[in-house]
Amino acid sequence: MADEGLDALEAAAESLAQARYAIALTGAGLSVESGIPPFRGPGGLWTRHGEPPMNGFERFLADPARAWAERLDPRGPMRELWEALQAAQPNSGHRALVRLEELGILQAVITQNVDDLHRRAGALRLLEIHGNATLIRCLACVARFPREAIDFAVLPPHCPKCGGLLKSDTVSFGEPIPSDVLEQCFEETSRADCMIVAGTSATVYPAAQFPFSVAERGGTLIEVNPYPSELTPLCRFVLRGPAGEVLPRLAEQVARRLA
Repeated sequence: MADEGLDALEAAAESLAQARYAIALTGAGLSVESGIPPFRGPGGLWTRHGEPPMNGFERFLADPARAWAERLDPRGPMRELWEALQAAQPNSGHRALVRLEELGILQAVITQNVDDLHRRAGALRLLEIHGNATLIRCLACVARFPREAIDFAVLPPHCPKCGGLLKSDTVSFGEPIPSDVLEQCFEETSRADCMIVAGTSATVYPAAQFPFSVAERGGTLIEVNPYPSELTPLCRFVLRGPAGEVLPRLAEQVARRLA
């Protein structure tokens, strides 16, 4: 049975302070608190506009020039999403995770979010398993570039390092997770004896596998979520509420124990 409530917050902080290697997994719930709409569920982009094609990567490879033209001039739900990404700012949940990193507690953050908000908040050890909407990735050498470093005069653009085909760093439906990021995620998870799971229901694989792996090895899971999830029964501590409210309180409790 998971611990909940104020006592759970204090106990979770103690567990973090004593952890040998703590990491975090974050999802869309954290982005929603910064004004970015979710994809599914009430108010979600796909709920309102319908789900996109499930073969996005195949469609990109079939006509990359057209795919790039659509991305550079997005319409409908993609324009809505891009405008939300541009307007969003890191929230107190992002900053609390950075504080835990600065305290030497949090060794890495694995995020399913593509909004760049963890990085903008100051996260240094960040693994973006679904990519980063502000970056461009080479499909050949996996090098990543800021958008402004790429010339879009001729579509599709090609890698300035190796000449390979470029696409957005965000992982499309049907596209394999980039091997460099995926390998690092498995490595960090294999070392973790404590994981904060914040703003995610942990149902999308392969990211959903990470907390289960930690739990299977006897590690401690700390869930931060307003609602129960499939992961809840495996969690030692369940902290109910928005990450932007709960994580700062958790970070403060950890800081007191280290003072």
